[in-house]
Amino acid sequence: MKIAIAGTGYVGLSLATLLSQQHEVMTLDIIPEKADMINNRISPIQDREIIDFLKNKQLNLHATLDYRAAFQDASFIIISTPTNYDAEKEYFDTSSVEDTIQKAISVNPTATIIIKSTIPVGFVQSIRAKYGVDNIIFSPEFLREGHALYDNLYPSRIIVGDKTPAAHEFANLLKDAAPKENVPIKFMNPTEAEAVKLFANTYLAMRVAYFNELDTYAEIKGLSTKNIIDGISLDPRIGNHYNNPSFGYGGYCLPKDSKQLLANFNGVPQNIIKAIVNANEIRKQHIVTEVLKLNPKTIGIYRLTMKNGSDNFRSSAIQDIIQNLQAQQRDIIIYEPVLEDQNEFNGCKVIKDFDNFINKSDIILANRIDRQLQNVQTKIYTRDIFNKD
Repeated sequence: MKIAIAGTGYVGLSLATLLSQQHEVMTLDIIPEKADMINNRISPIQDREIIDFLKNKQLNLHATLDYRAAFQDASFIIISTPTNYDAEKEYFDTSSVEDTIQKAISVNPTATIIIKSTIPVGFVQSIRAKYGVDNIIFSPEFLREGHALYDNLYPSRIIVGDKTPAAHEFANLLKDAAPKENVPIKFMNPTEAEAVKLFANTYLAMRVAYFNELDTYAEIKGLSTKNIIDGISLDPRIGNHYNNPSFGYGGYCLPKDSKQLLANFNGVPQNIIKAIVNANEIRKQHIVTEVLKLNPKTIGIYRLTMKNGSDNFRSSAIQDIIQNLQAQQRDIIIYEPVLEDQNEFNGCKVIKDFDNFINKSDIILANRIDRQLQNVQTKIYTRDIFNKD
């Protein structure tokens, strides 16, 4: 069948790569360079499996800038456009999703529209009522940045916010494209599926915040963070995963999803959700305080990205730390290969040469350590205890 996918970020491109093994897939984007790269089988994002599949697999995949060409005759239209959180409105900016829905209905009103973008709880119900349709479904994604296709190939679960035949057909599309056997599939109403997405990501944010606060305590008290985490992680109910301290959670999902969930709690008693959001800000303030204690003249920032092997630094914790250090009149320089065409970022000089960056830095802030830093350990300030994401 023909499947259209609007948006070619981690979610959209990983789904397009996955499904184009067995079906005709046409992606839609607004950036000509991205469409050209996809059509030339070059991945515009850093994802090992996507890069490999585009290069080596036979995929029925095409990219276009024309929504009419993409949506015409498609059985499923998948929306994976970005939804950023608007702090003033306390609501996701869902304008790109709504715009795509309008275009999809105008071109192909009988297609099943699958929303993969993260949306507020209650969005599908309201959008169905607004447009007088019932063929809009929400199916949350649970993908790791840089491993999005892998997580589609070996999914932890498939959740579809509908119980219609179309919902079952879409779930089977994902299941049949995945080599993993016995993938759990759950069908529920759209509002419950929306809640699953926000609660899942907020739980992950809570876990990050928890181990970060543990690390803050150990750092101030002069204790070994590693020993404490090793000790508690041996409890199988806690587990030895997702427990490496950082400068704070960030990226595409956790900051905005936790804030949106907090907004959705309006009128509902809560304490934990607000604490999770606040804990991340407190953690970043603590990092700034500890760095200032060392009284460096020039502070080097090693990478803006959140994880090793990533090219994304949207909402990364280090950016807030930079802003707070700038407010203290500190000289800051940045080493970030992703910014190879820039000499400046948010008022900070970008240093292209690594050795020059090392020599000019009195201290180097690194959210994650990699092999490039092994010979300059004495200059590094990091909370990366286990050398993993």
